[in-house]
Order: sequence, then structure tokens, then C-alpha cells
Amino acid sequence: MRINRLTLHNFRNYKELDMDLGNGVNVFQGENAQGKTNVLEAMYFCAFGRSHRTSKDKELVRWGEDNARIKLHIERERLDKDIDIFILNDGKKSIGVNKIKIKKMGDLIGVLNIVMFSPEDLKIVKESPSLRRKFLDMEISQLDRKYYNALVSYNKVLNERNSLMKNRKMDRNMLDVYDHQLVDNGLYIMKQRMNYIRMLNARGKDIHLEITSGRENVDFVYVPSVPFGESMKDDFLTSLSRNREKDMEKGNTSVGTHRDDFSININGVDVRSYGSQGQQRTAVLTMKFASLGIIRDIKGEYPVLLLDDVLSELDLSRKKFILKSIENIQTVITCTGVENIEDYLTGDYRLFNVTDGSLKWKED
Repeated sequence: MRINRLTLHNFRNYKELDMDLGNGVNVFQGENAQGKTNVLEAMYFCAFGRSHRTSKDKELVRWGEDNARIKLHIERERLDKDIDIFILNDGKKSIGVNKIKIKKMGDLIGVLNIVMFSPEDLKIVKESPSLRRKFLDMEISQLDRKYYNALVSYNKVLNERNSLMKNRKMDRNMLDVYDHQLVDNGLYIMKQRMNYIRMLNARGKDIHLEITSGRENVDFVYVPSVPFGESMKDDFLTSLSRNREKDMEKGNTSVGTHRDDFSININGVDVRSYGSQGQQRTAVLTMKFASLGIIRDIKGEYPVLLLDDVLSELDLSRKKFILKSIENIQTVITCTGVENIEDYLTGDYRLFNVTDGSLKWKED
């Protein structure tokens, strides 16, 4: 999978941008706040229909303009795709794939497969379970449209169940209906998450050993909020029923897929609580590069890899691992230029200088 062409109009600080990307490594160098990450953000938006930096789409429209547009051409093994996104300054948007307007966001996800690695990803390890669930949800949704639809349905039912419990005159029979709907969608979500954790372990263990020169073993362990026995469905329903009175008092659902987590252990120790920042960063690196291989296994081609200002955060061995591992993967890298990235790059690569929303070849 390759992004051949990217066109921006009034997107962030870009008035106009029309550029071809190389099949190998594309490096965007420049000082901070010049627009490097905005290019990656546009690509990410084409993959997921949302920004990784803000929940307000109107912030993507260049200051003082009425609208923004992103156009992107993807070369794939089977069928090339064109994505065209139009964003109004009130936050409304329309998305087309091959000139056909999509009706549901699920019809966009999976058209362009992306794995992104940024310094903020350290939060996946260090902070709340919601960020680890989000990591799983984003990666699995790219591979399984049914999963994305189950996730949307689950969250809709969850919100309706919580709203019902806040009503003191509720019909308790409706809670039984919602419980079964939660379980039906939640079980599929949990099973797919568990399967993804198995694939993370299968690929991630060798990657982690290589990065750490054989010193560290990593293990990813799914941690469901529902204690499962022989029957996952019955156990899930029993847990919802057992916690119902407490949930009614608080007006929210205390068990279920939305409360699950996964732990990351290095040499048998939970890296979230006891790992160094270097170990936490390496764990994220392992997860991201394992995800590249998982997408390749399932989709038959590598996704596009986005590396947003991460090289300066890594030591030499980790930096060399990344640059060695991306030889067959189209990669877009942002950096400030102090990393001397040219010293490590081989094969097909392009260097761009970014200055105040404009690009030019470094050779110019």
C-alpha cells in the first residue's frame, strides 16, 4: 500500500499543497510549528475520518477560511483508491471514496491502512486503560469492519443503558434487553481483542528481543473486567445482573468491554508501574512494529507508517532498528533536522524542508 499523491487546500497552515510521495522513506524536516505534523494529520484523517490531535474538525480549517479539503491517492495491490474529504469551518464534513460519498465512517476505515508512532503514544503504557483500549480498537477496526460496527453498536447501547438507569421510573425489563445487546456486541469485541493480543505476542516477542539485544522478554496480557469461566456469555450476563443495583445508584455500567484493559509485562514485571521510561518507550515501539506485521499478514500488504518526531526520543540502537525495519514500507517521518537522519537512510528516500506551511525538496 502506498500514498502516491497528497493535495491539501486550506488545511491547518497550508494554503495549497500538491505533492507526490516516494515509495520508500519520506522525511519532512523543519523547525517546530512549521507544519510537519499537519501533513501526517491529513493522512491520518484519511484513514480514520478523524484527527489524532483534536476532536474538533473545525480546527483543521485554515484560520479565516470557509473550508478545507484533503485529497489522497492510494496505490494498493488489488485496487487503487482516491479519498476526498471536505471540511467546513463549522466542523461538518463529507467524505468520498472513488467519488462515492460514504454514509458511515465504517466504510472509510480500512481503505487506507496506517500505523502511527508519536511521542504521545507513551501514554498508551503509562496512563489510563481507555488509551490501551483505543489502541486495540483503532488497530482491529482497520482489519475487521464487523468489529468497528460492533464497537459502535456497543457504545450506543451502553449510553442508552446508562441513561435509563438515571431514570428512577425506569422499566427494569428494558435493562434486560440492553444487557443482552451489550453482551452480544461485547463478546465479539472481547474475542477479537484477545485474538489481537495473541498476535501481538506472536510477533512482538521477537521484535522486543531484537530491540533489547536479547535482554528483555515482553508479554501482553488481556485483562477483562468480567471474570470468565466456561461460558463467556453467561458470565457476562451474570456480572451485569450482579452489579445492577450498584450501577443504578451511580447511573453507569461498571462491568463490560468498556472497562477491559491489557497489561504489558517485561521480564515478568508490569512495565506501567515498575518499568523505566526507556522500557515503556521500547514496549510502544514493539507494539507499533508488531502491528505493521499483523496488518501485512491479514491484508497482504504493509500499511503506511507515520513516525511523528520520534527519532529524537530514541537512543541509537532503537533508531537503527526503526530505520532498518522500514526498508519495504512506505514511511513518512517528521523531524527537526538535528537527528542527521541522512546518515542512517539507505535505499529510496526523499527529503523535504518544511517552512511555514510550504515544502521544497532539500536538494533545491
